[in-house]
Amino acid sequence: MQIVLASRNAHKKAELQALLSEFLPDIRVLSLDDVGITEEIVEDGSTFEENALIKARAAARSGYIGVGDDSGLTVEALNGEPGIYSARYAETKGYKDSHNDRLNNAVLLDMLKNNPDRKARFVCCIACVFPGRESEPVCVRGTCDGVILEELRGDSGFGYDPLFYIPSLGRTFAQLSPEEKNKISHRGRAVRAFALALKQRIEEDHGGVNQ
Repeated sequence: MQIVLASRNAHKKAELQALLSEFLPDIRVLSLDDVGITEEIVEDGSTFEENALIKARAAARSGYIGVGDDSGLTVEALNGEPGIYSARYAETKGYKDSHNDRLNNAVLLDMLKNNPDRKARFVCCIACVFPGRESEPVCVRGTCDGVILEELRGDSGFGYDPLFYIPSLGRTFAQLSPEEKNKISHRGRAVRAFALALKQRIEEDHGGVNQ
């Protein structure tokens, strides 16, 4: 079975392939480029779930099962910011250099300066749309709780990983190996939940989909 991930990122495609294969050995993950979808997908939803569905529906126009995901960091003391704007948080605060991890982290630290409440949560939502069943999407959510440190720690990962500290492990996401991170991360949990939900949906109804 083939599914289309609403992404052009080869790393994300390979990661999803590896994680899903544990549950669905015969699955093959394709990218937007693999199926000739060239237009940009406008993510104008107000929640992680809405943006994931927007991407999944766009991918499903290929005739294959479409999969979309959206993820980010929510900080309790900042009323859920940066949220769906995590990748361009600095831009929302007036900076022109968007999608810059270093700047996003600096802005987050500034927003939390002298604030003792550092509780945070990483969120990942994955949505799936079957062609002809657009009104019956599969949507799952994975989360991971932690706290935001006052300085960066670790050289692995990306985004806010060097600031996201897991008290039970005594390390940040950026100090974990990929295998360790995948066991507890919001994305790892979401993908595992998605794999089980997708497997169930396929067993219920697998007609009318390109194989």
